[in-house]
Amino acid sequence: MSEQTTEKKSWFKGLQTEYSKIVWSTPREVAKQSGAVVVVSVVLGLVIVILDFIIQNGIDVLVKI
Repeated sequence: MSEQTTEKKSWFKGLQTEYSKIVWSTPREVAKQSGAVVVVSVVLGLVIVILDFIIQNGIDVLVKI
């Protein structure tokens, strides 16, 4: 039983050691990166809308011929 308890303590100690190695981003970095994600998403959405419009009208022109 004590061997199992020792294993658990060792596991939690290792977990604590690894957790202390994490480098957290500052709130400013998080805001900057979130803004970049929003901008890229909007730009990509606009590109998809424009391509969809061009393809749809192109197909309509071909169908009418």
